[in-house]
Amino acid sequence: MPLPAGGPMEATRFHAYGAHHIDELANRYGIPSDIRDAIRLTSMVLPFRVNEYVLSELVDWDRIPEDPIFQLVFPQPGMLPAEAEKRLAFLAAGPSSKAELRETVKDIRSRLNPHPSGQKQLNVPTQAGAELPGMQHKYRETVLYFPGQGQTCHAYCTYCFRWAQFIGDADLRFAAPGPELLVEYLKEHPQVTDVLVTGGDPMVMSTERLRRHIEPLLDIPTVRTIRIGTKSVAYWPQRFTTDQDADDVLRLFEKVVATGRNLAVMAHFTHARELSTDLARRAVSRIRSTGALVYCQAPLVAHVNDSAEAWRDLWRAEFAVGAVPYYMFVERDTGPYEYFRVPLARAAAIFREAYQQLPGLARTVRGPVMSATPGKVAVDGVEDTPEGSFFQLRLLQARDPALVGRPFRAHYSAGAAWVDELELAPETPADLRAALEGISPPEPEAGATVSEERL
Repeated sequence: MPLPAGGPMEATRFHAYGAHHIDELANRYGIPSDIRDAIRLTSMVLPFRVNEYVLSELVDWDRIPEDPIFQLVFPQPGMLPAEAEKRLAFLAAGPSSKAELRETVKDIRSRLNPHPSGQKQLNVPTQAGAELPGMQHKYRETVLYFPGQGQTCHAYCTYCFRWAQFIGDADLRFAAPGPELLVEYLKEHPQVTDVLVTGGDPMVMSTERLRRHIEPLLDIPTVRTIRIGTKSVAYWPQRFTTDQDADDVLRLFEKVVATGRNLAVMAHFTHARELSTDLARRAVSRIRSTGALVYCQAPLVAHVNDSAEAWRDLWRAEFAVGAVPYYMFVERDTGPYEYFRVPLARAAAIFREAYQQLPGLARTVRGPVMSATPGKVAVDGVEDTPEGSFFQLRLLQARDPALVGRPFRAHYSAGAAWVDELELAPETPADLRAALEGISPPEPEAGATVSEERL
């Protein structure tokens, strides 16, 4: 329901609700007891956080539990493996010790692939032989930077592939105490032109804190694009409209743009309803007024947006506010993956049908795309040949730049939902096959650094 200008939600101060508020929320919104109990159980393992704006303006409480926004922010029965749910329910209801329950939760989390696609093993850069905290460098041109004060969000998505950032385990968390090591690394790696400030969500920080992480990048002449990954426009648009320092953050954006750099706000919209309020549309307008670009991306996930109509409406809504539809991702193989997974064949069909209903200028979107270990693998379609049916695939981005843009094929599979479930066609070139099948590259020559070999 659109908000009137100056309405009560516009002036509301941010307030988050977590697992200890489940009974309060259930009573307030009439959440049935069985769903409430499932939310409580699942939130022992997966993070849960929501806020007043999402609760009041985005969830359709008359349609729960099927409502897509409810599915998007509230843990659901079936998100954990059945055996894990049984173990948790038994321990939570019985006389088990807190230590035993803690160990069980830790064990369940470890089985949910908390860091997919080699993030910990392959993406962490080094300097003088030491790993750099709060950074990832997977692609030659782009470094990901995780400021420590931005490792939470205004609300958590149940599908989030970075769920391990939010559970309080320091061993699983990417977090940088400050930008000093990043700046030194960028000086030594002039091939890096883009820095993605990510999280969590950097926009949970005050403008002054955000400024301390952004402004030092302006002293690095080789950095030409600064990206900010955020869900705030969808979950708390007041960050750009009525929060105490909303104007200050827009001035910071203007400062970045005034240096001749691109500032790209990578906005995560998963459903068109997130752009249905006046507040959200005004937030996008204010961001764009600074000269910043707004790019939109989200995964295709079951129970939330797994239809061509959902994506058509989302992309049209993004285009209508002047944002750029950018990526439809395939849900990563982590967390409640089995609950949200959509087979690649169906994902390709959904993408094609939605894409066909867009105006030409909105056909900027790419998808479906898997952010896999070797890089971003796009499913371009299905080809029927006398030898059988094949997925047409290519790497839009790659750990090895020589693989970017290279097409290849894999045998069609109706149920496959990730690249490692596919059988590559026999003619696949050796270098592509090695990257996609995880075959180790040759040992680095003497004197080469890990970063040089990885990038």
